[in-house]
Amino acid sequence: MTAFKGKVAVHAITWGHDYLLGFEEAAALGYTAIEPWPTFVLQFENRENELQETLDRYGLRMSGVYGGASGESGRRFADPAKRSDIVLHNEKLARIAARCGASHIVFGPGGPRNAPASPEETKQAAITINEAAKRTLEYGVKACVHPHLWTELQDENELDALMELCGPEVYFAPDTAHLAGAGMDVPAIVRRYRDRVAYVHLKDLMPAEARIEDFPMLMGNEALPVFCELGLGPIDFPPIIGALNEIGYDGWLTVEIDRSTSTPYNSLRICRDFVEQQLGIRVRGVAEDGRR
Repeated sequence: MTAFKGKVAVHAITWGHDYLLGFEEAAALGYTAIEPWPTFVLQFENRENELQETLDRYGLRMSGVYGGASGESGRRFADPAKRSDIVLHNEKLARIAARCGASHIVFGPGGPRNAPASPEETKQAAITINEAAKRTLEYGVKACVHPHLWTELQDENELDALMELCGPEVYFAPDTAHLAGAGMDVPAIVRRYRDRVAYVHLKDLMPAEARIEDFPMLMGNEALPVFCELGLGPIDFPPIIGALNEIGYDGWLTVEIDRSTSTPYNSLRICRDFVEQQLGIRVRGVAEDGRR
């Protein structure tokens, strides 16, 4: 396989609201960049220098930030009444991100999903996304559409219809688990949108045959999480990396697991080792064991 030319980051979602613990452990594991949770980022509006100082303290860069229509229950791209709110929300995130050196904002769709998107809903969503993307790009931040299970943008036909209506200011952020979970051929989708892929989430799905007993730390919960550590699920990652190499992608590859099956540190260690040992992509930028 051709050597991957991009950069690896880690998503802070695994640590929940333990924001600084996430920074500390991400750095200890050898990750050199992080996608912080938006609620954390928004605390630093007009105090971006403090956020940058925090990143510097842990030796981290900000790879991007999650935005879009997410973050508020019932808010959707397809709802014209929410258009102004969505545009302003993403403009704010983009301004903070840009001042901390990040140049990507992930446009997460709104939820929960009630039904497949209608043509009119897709049209309204595209109007909102186009307007918001133009505003974020004024700060040098690329808005990247991100299909997501259980939301207004989930299926392949919805993605294709939306992207057809989106202008050149709108980019694409494929998530390996959300695309695969919706039945998409991930390498084929990457190739289809080769000119618009600008940010990537690397994520695995829990195996269909998994049992709660296989994960002692989860005992007592009603159900297994949908996602798991990289390499423990069914997604075949080498062809996806091959497709990214084929299109000349050299951007961020952000490792993500929403909910740890043990501890965040252990989960992101498993993911780090998989990326380095199975995909041949370097994660650690400092010490051999990732400690600093």
